[in-house]
Amino acid sequence: MKLLVFGSNGLVGSSLKRIFENSSIFKDSFFSTRKDTDLFNFDETSKLISEYKPDYIINAAAKVGGIHANNTLRSEFLIENLKINLNILESCIPYNTIKIINLGSSCIYPLDSPNPISESSIMQGTLEPTNSPYAMAKLTAIELGNSLKIQHGHSITNLMPTNLYGPNDNFSVESSHVIPGMIRRMHDTKITSGKSFSIWGSGKPLREFLYVDDLALSIKFIIENNIQESLLNIGSGKEISIFNLAKIIKDTLKFHGDLIFDSSKPDGNPRKLLDSSLINSYGWKPITTLEEGLKKSYNWFLSKQI
Repeated sequence: MKLLVFGSNGLVGSSLKRIFENSSIFKDSFFSTRKDTDLFNFDETSKLISEYKPDYIINAAAKVGGIHANNTLRSEFLIENLKINLNILESCIPYNTIKIINLGSSCIYPLDSPNPISESSIMQGTLEPTNSPYAMAKLTAIELGNSLKIQHGHSITNLMPTNLYGPNDNFSVESSHVIPGMIRRMHDTKITSGKSFSIWGSGKPLREFLYVDDLALSIKFIIENNIQESLLNIGSGKEISIFNLAKIIKDTLKFHGDLIFDSSKPDGNPRKLLDSSLINSYGWKPITTLEEGLKKSYNWFLSKQI
């Protein structure tokens, strides 16, 4: 079989490359980046798919960012993610033998979904307002994928991972997610001999995190076992408070200052945990502990800083 991965330079895409580059599952793999194909261009996207003729496509391409980026670049997040998903899926219409694995996000679920959040919660309520444009783009891809399946006979599996982190993450101070952002800012505080580190909110909200290679291994598991579910949550099944997360990151970085929680700043959603029992029922489980994953992430960050 032949594998085509879109978005191979990103957090998920680079992990997929690590997992699949030397895998015996595929005789040939192509890890596409924006250097070889402009996914905003339908003709370029269609040409790659028609010429390479993959058996599997994994769509890990997306414009991503933290809360601030999602909330301030709302038009860009909706338009760019729509273009990527529409061009890839429309290009696949003539080739219904291609099996497609599409990466979504847990933000597709309504703000008031009961925890743990099951796949059945999709489209059952109002989206979280700060990242609703990104969520709408992902929901559109799911709906289009389902339409291709019903109308043209395609096999499409949509994966909804929980909060991901790991090597090749975005460690920007302005636009990163919680773990890389906290690592970057705490590291900067440490090297400037700062005595305290400030964190928004009370530290009480609970969050779930998954090391990115565990997501890539779940995709490998899905392919190897020919799992045909249309929608699958992929999570660690473990929650941690922002307070305890900050303490583990502090230990990982060997930062000796104080952690200061600014309760005047918003906490956000008090709890967000995915129900991953469906993928677990097939026999998949994550293998990387949070402590191990944070060490690997920080070591990768240090290697790039040097």
